[in-house]
Amino acid sequence: MAASSTAAILAAAVVAVISLLLASTSSASSRSFSAAADGAATNTEFIRTSCSATAYPQLCYSSLAVHATKIQTSAKLLATAALDVSLASARSTSAAMARLQQSQGLSPRETAAMRDCLEELGDSVDLIRQSIDDAHFEMMISDVQTWVSAALTEESTCNDGFVGKSMAAGEMKTVVRGEIETIAHLTSNALALINAYATHHL
Repeated sequence: MAASSTAAILAAAVVAVISLLLASTSSASSRSFSAAADGAATNTEFIRTSCSATAYPQLCYSSLAVHATKIQTSAKLLATAALDVSLASARSTSAAMARLQQSQGLSPRETAAMRDCLEELGDSVDLIRQSIDDAHFEMMISDVQTWVSAALTEESTCNDGFVGKSMAAGEMKTVVRGEIETIAHLTSNALALINAYATHHL
């Protein structure tokens, strides 16, 4: 009987220890998950708040929220991520317009407008890339601001050549303007975030 009682006590003790270990592990996992969730919420709220000061806050937030884990709550990383998004959009649109330029039925005027716009987009891409690639972002912030402002001008100028009266020109103008406006809005947001970073951190 004594041996049986001892075995029962030992078994109960083992079960109690295992239960405690499982409870501790579960609690730690819950705390870890909660901390991660709180961190993600903090990161996205930082982006939302920062974007509220831009000209196009909804576009700003939707384009940058997917990079929240990388950005965290860094104003510098937020600004460089905004430049990355603007550059990707400019490159994509430039490639699409290059294909559009090969379309049949364009008048000489439309072809010239497309060529000029592509050149301006190319300049914009170069300026934005130069801003991103600068190894001394903080030291060269005034240059970055100038380059991004110039890129925005190039993008805005791109629309000006599409003034043809033909149906093709009208359709093309609508397509081009929509794409260029998106790039210009992204670049405008990036410039606003760069300016905010310069104001508060330099």
